Amino acid sequence: MPRAQLRIATAAAVCAGVVCALAAIKRAPAIIPHVEISPNTLWADGYDSATLTVSPPAGARPRVSVIGNPHIAVAGPFERRGAGWTSEIHAGVLPGTIQIRVEFSGAAAARVVFNTAFTTALAERDGRDDGTPDFLRLDNEPARAAFRRWFTYLAEAQYFQQPGARPVEIDDCAALIRYAYREALRAHDAAWASAARLPLVPAFDSPGKYEYPFTALGASLFRVAPGPFRAADLSAGALARFAQFADAKTLWRFNTHMVSRNPDRADPGDLLFYRQQHAEGPETFHSMIFLGESQIHPDRARYVLYHTGPQSSGPGEMRRLTLDELRRFPEAEWRPDPENPRFLGVYRWNILRSSEAIP
Repeated sequence: MPRAQLRIATAAAVCAGVVCALAAIKRAPAIIPHVEISPNTLWADGYDSATLTVSPPAGARPRVSVIGNPHIAVAGPFERRGAGWTSEIHAGVLPGTIQIRVEFSGAAAARVVFNTAFTTALAERDGRDDGTPDFLRLDNEPARAAFRRWFTYLAEAQYFQQPGARPVEIDDCAALIRYAYREALRAHDAAWASAARLPLVPAFDSPGKYEYPFTALGASLFRVAPGPFRAADLSAGALARFAQFADAKTLWRFNTHMVSRNPDRADPGDLLFYRQQHAEGPETFHSMIFLGESQIHPDRARYVLYHTGPQSSGPGEMRRLTLDELRRFPEAEWRPDPENPRFLGVYRWNILRSSEAIP
């Protein structure tokens, strides 16, 4: 047989084999994947995880997604492992039902969609018995640093805003703190930036563990009653132990812990608290934010920031002083001096406190 005719015959035979193989594939039964999740209940603590396994591993890499509320859990990409594909499902801090969707394409099965559900349960633990649930605590230094950057930046940015451009809620020292605390924990996306009306939105990382208000506490972010955290604190009809509002005294008593009476030991984002005694009427509390170095006009000085609250002459104002200026403040009761009985000390947010007591 001539060489040209041999090539044609060989090619025809190969093509015929491919057609036969394709026909066999089309007649083969679809391969239905076996999907497992273990365990099927997670603690909504921001760390617990389950392993999702798909076998056999025929075909391309499967795709996995969380259906519904994205704050309940996050699905990692599938990785080839042993005789199948595995994905890690990480719980958020919002209890609820996780809807998982798995899709994959294989040589025999054109498309298989697997839907399943499992749950995340309230993580009740309060390792410090300070009323702050551990699921709210930012347990690693990058998350704490991100919170501090956002908290101090958002507070200081309001000082440089025109009064009419500030949120109307900022009318005293505690309101400024509540605003900066809450907004530091939000998702800092384009929609948030537009609503915040900031002159400049920095490219800071967010704390990352959760986003306000997507926790078991919802919008009620501040502890307002004594006692360790318990699941009953969230029960309908129970005495309210968390709220959206907290005055300076409540922030001091139930949401922060003491660091020192020496302001030189303050970290950015810490709070300075004062208690003023009056001859007539109840005692009053005041708070200041320790900014550390300015993130807007850095000059190496260390600053404190506060809102005076309403005054006899008007609604009050925001003030930014260096720590040295505060130490020389004309009215001695406002100096952060360890010998000043009205100065309560430097306090730090409970969410920045490790869940484990240090011996």
